Amino acid sequence: MAEPDLDLLPEFHTDVRRFDKGSRIPGWDRAADLDKDPAVVPDPADTEVPAELRAEIEAEMARFPDYHSAAIPALYAIQRRDGWCSPEGIRQAACVMGVTPAYLTSVATFYDMFNTEPVGRTQVYVCTNISCSLCGADELLGLLEEELQGNEMVNLRGFECLGACDIAPMVSVDGVYVGPVPFDEVPELARQILDGEDPLPDRQLVKRPSADPKVAGSSPGEGERSQP
Repeated sequence: MAEPDLDLLPEFHTDVRRFDKGSRIPGWDRAADLDKDPAVVPDPADTEVPAELRAEIEAEMARFPDYHSAAIPALYAIQRRDGWCSPEGIRQAACVMGVTPAYLTSVATFYDMFNTEPVGRTQVYVCTNISCSLCGADELLGLLEEELQGNEMVNLRGFECLGACDIAPMVSVDGVYVGPVPFDEVPELARQILDGEDPLPDRQLVKRPSADPKVAGSSPGEGERSQP
């Protein structure tokens, strides 16, 4: 094999200031406030945790080799109960898991589906990514905004890809995927959302028959795909 021509290699920069340890940016690992109390795990002796919440979180922790992996299910449990990831709920979950509230807060603020401020208890997401956008997602979102008229009990928002491109344009109502949603059915969907009814049952993804008979089981037509 021929030796490489070193004259053709790019010039390496050797004038970059380096440090003995850590990042090139000094101070990143230094405490901003040395007088501030360190983050601690909530004391079970003075942290009251409802038995139902404790049981749910402990059951999730038992599912994972590393109990830290139960952070997301624990936060969902709090959000279902409180309508958002409240500081009290985060403290309770942290107490059960044996982690700091700061750890759970970092997870809650990273993922877009967690609310760290009070919002309407009914979560309505209109997918606005490319598949849904090409099928009229922006207009669908606008129609829902008109129908719901800023109801404080509903948290309506556009959302990036919800992973259901085959039913575009689609809407998620408290985690129930609905689509394709025709514009003329938006008033009925809005009414069902406000009345707490099952949203457009015939258009729910979970109820769509599968094309695979082995998966479909008891689906209508023994696996035949119905038209939306």
